[in-house]
Amino acid sequence: MTPAHALWQGQSTLVEPHQGFVYAAGAGFRVPVGFGVTLMPLRHPYEAALQARSVAMNTGEPVVAGFGPGPMRFQEALLGKPYPSQLTAVREYVTVVRGLLSGRSIDYNGEYFGYQGMLPPAVTPKVEIGLGVLRRGMAKLAGEIADVAVTWLTPPAWLRDTIIPALREGAKAAGRDMPRVAAMMPVALRRPDRTPVEQALASNSLHLQAPHYIDMLQKAGLAVKGEDTAADAAAIVEGGAFVSGHIDEVVAQLKAVEELGVDEIILNLTGVQHLQGPTETLNELKALIGALTGQKLR
Repeated sequence: MTPAHALWQGQSTLVEPHQGFVYAAGAGFRVPVGFGVTLMPLRHPYEAALQARSVAMNTGEPVVAGFGPGPMRFQEALLGKPYPSQLTAVREYVTVVRGLLSGRSIDYNGEYFGYQGMLPPAVTPKVEIGLGVLRRGMAKLAGEIADVAVTWLTPPAWLRDTIIPALREGAKAAGRDMPRVAAMMPVALRRPDRTPVEQALASNSLHLQAPHYIDMLQKAGLAVKGEDTAADAAAIVEGGAFVSGHIDEVVAQLKAVEELGVDEIILNLTGVQHLQGPTETLNELKALIGALTGQKLR
């Protein structure tokens, strides 16, 4: 075991993340988990609430059920057309999920989502609702309705100047405390046999082709154009959206992110996994956790 607090998983079309966490729990690996994030077009909010609560019941641990609408072309592929209003769709989705997780009967009819009824009563560990946050509008909405704001590939300056202020603004308007911020940080240590750009490309090539990520990164001042993924990978390394360097440099960058007001830093080593394999990934993860916590891990 390590001092790490929780295990997080983004949307996967290889192993469905709810099933993956329950499988891990059945194998004896029971820890708090977070979804960062699952994509709304894949399931009705009733199914989303049922799946999140099922994970909590099967693991015996708290769950952060993070949601996001996904790319518009993904919405179109599954639904026939994108949500005309992304923020309205997310608000309604969360309204239904939260109502069902409350244990009470709900009667809600929105423009995109609705449900009449309830989940069967059950005693479960806590299930919190997270929202994937890239830009100001979604951050403000998360401030109003989410328990956790989940970021991915977000430059530190964008967190400081845009995301966190918008979260505060939304929370203030709703008369509630600001949600916790969980920043998923793609990271790789610098080694003689690899380059940061290769690692960033292996980790984030699909994100660097997605219009909503390109827009966020451009607004954050990074030289991302969506035309040359290698050049864009270099831009996210330069802009700190992808964290790289020797271990002391990486630790300093991650601690600087924490000092911005981030409550939870999630280490994502997808690039290392893709290029160097699982053994190297686990060794690197242990080295990072040990350096961040001051503990030597075996």
